[in-house]
Amino acid sequence: MGCQSTQQQVTQSVLPIPFTEPLQANPRTQIEIARYSELLNSPELTRSQRAELYHIRGKLYDSLGQSQLAQIDFNRALKLQPDMAEVYNFLGIHHTLRQEYGEAYERFDSVLELDDSYDYAYLNRGIALYYGSRPELAVDDFKRFLANAPDDAYRVMWLYIGEHAVDPEAAKVSLQKNSTALSHEIWSTQLVKLYLNEISEAKFLAQVSTGVKSQKEYAERLCEAYFYIAKRYRATGNNLKAAEFFRLTLATNVFEFVEHKYARLELRLIREEQLANASN
Repeated sequence: MGCQSTQQQVTQSVLPIPFTEPLQANPRTQIEIARYSELLNSPELTRSQRAELYHIRGKLYDSLGQSQLAQIDFNRALKLQPDMAEVYNFLGIHHTLRQEYGEAYERFDSVLELDDSYDYAYLNRGIALYYGSRPELAVDDFKRFLANAPDDAYRVMWLYIGEHAVDPEAAKVSLQKNSTALSHEIWSTQLVKLYLNEISEAKFLAQVSTGVKSQKEYAERLCEAYFYIAKRYRATGNNLKAAEFFRLTLATNVFEFVEHKYARLELRLIREEQLANASN
């Protein structure tokens, strides 16, 4: 997220913006859903087997963006077997997306009570704390998440996003320090370079397809690129450009990525701010 001295550079309109066709639902996923639905009709299943099938089908629904059906299956799974850490993790994400932050914290706490090595619970609880306006606590979780893989640019990015909400200047120093552990051979490092103003937005967008081997990979990369560009604009107060890139994030249809999930929440928050400002 650009600091104050680079606001003019950040708010410039950059064209052309790379785009690809929205990712289409994998027919194999739909076939698997049908197969698991048939299996669930069997009266011979044990409670544990039925719970696992609901868990698997819930994940498949989630990957297609069918969050309500996914949540129904996750709740069914927990009713049958209440010690499924990953299911609590998914439910925590769903609560965060509905801005039900108290419930989200409880779900992620349950994950870590069942399995304190479940790495992504720290990321997802951190994101819930961040959107729940508790950035100092979010930073603690993001630091824990980064410590487990300091060479992961996405972990570096989320720590920066959390720290920026607490102290933008200190966050920039921390980002620079954490960037030294990243490989320049990996595309995701370009995200950090963009935030450090080591490359321009135009150059970042121009190289977004470098090394891509499939349309799916390209859509996934664009999903990430659009989201973090949007967050950068959001940090400078340019909600118009931020909303444009959040919409582009959603248009990729990469439902499984956290960037896609939280782009929708970001758009809702922008609308809420606009309504609040209009009423004042």
